[in-house]
Amino acid sequence: MKEQIPAIGVIGGSGLYQMEEVQDVTEHQINTPFGSPSDTLVGGKLSGRQVYFLPRHGRGHRILPHEINHRANIYALRLLNVRWIISVAAVGSLQEKYAPRDVVLPSQFYDRTSSRAAHTFFGEGIAAHIAFAEPISANLRNLLAESARSLGVTVHNGGTYVNMDGPAFSTRAESEFNHRNGFDVIAMTNLPEAKLAREAEIAFATMAMITDYDCWKVEEEPVSAQTVLSHLIANAETARRVIVDVIPRIPTEPNWPEHFALDTALVTDRKLWPKSTVGKLKPILARFLAE
Repeated sequence: MKEQIPAIGVIGGSGLYQMEEVQDVTEHQINTPFGSPSDTLVGGKLSGRQVYFLPRHGRGHRILPHEINHRANIYALRLLNVRWIISVAAVGSLQEKYAPRDVVLPSQFYDRTSSRAAHTFFGEGIAAHIAFAEPISANLRNLLAESARSLGVTVHNGGTYVNMDGPAFSTRAESEFNHRNGFDVIAMTNLPEAKLAREAEIAFATMAMITDYDCWKVEEEPVSAQTVLSHLIANAETARRVIVDVIPRIPTEPNWPEHFALDTALVTDRKLWPKSTVGKLKPILARFLAE
């Protein structure tokens, strides 16, 4: 029997899962050992590839950043045989060169979150320590850059994304600190996604859409929800165009380094793996269980 080509996941807002280019639309309500994802996943075909869309904050933007069940979101995508994830996120600019409506493709993260225990699938008898020096799939990031440039989008390939807890925006002192330290963009959601995607052996890249200058830029109006929302429609259209262009560029075989991340991460002797934990993590550990 011909092996199924792995799928591509897109995490973002409502403007993405309602794309008219998507055909054969299906909906998937998935329960995971870690709870429920943010919402029903929307599947469909785009340029002949199976794609699954997940609204990060739920339809209607009902879930605050610190309330997102990242483990359930990534687990659900892995259960659907997703091996590449494009994460679209609204971010604030920390440097003058990144203007609203630009696209930044971060290559690094700086972690200012406080819920790290919820940012791993492992524990309960199986220890794993993923290599995370390069947290973004360089191959996927470069494909996104090629697509954005081919469409005339102003794109910056590389940079550091500061992940804060939220839901409040930064104080001016925090924003000035991030600006002085040379960080590039700031938001509240993508680092947990990147960590969990790496553990699930999924190639992951962030498409950061600039909505505002963070409040370090004193000559600008301090960031507010109204400021952010004014750029979201234009950014959603840009993201849609890039995604439509990049999907055919993504290979069909998952053979990038991220797809073998657990080869050097699992440290607990397999003879000691608890059956209950193995059962819980079966979609992630499947290739090791087959050996």
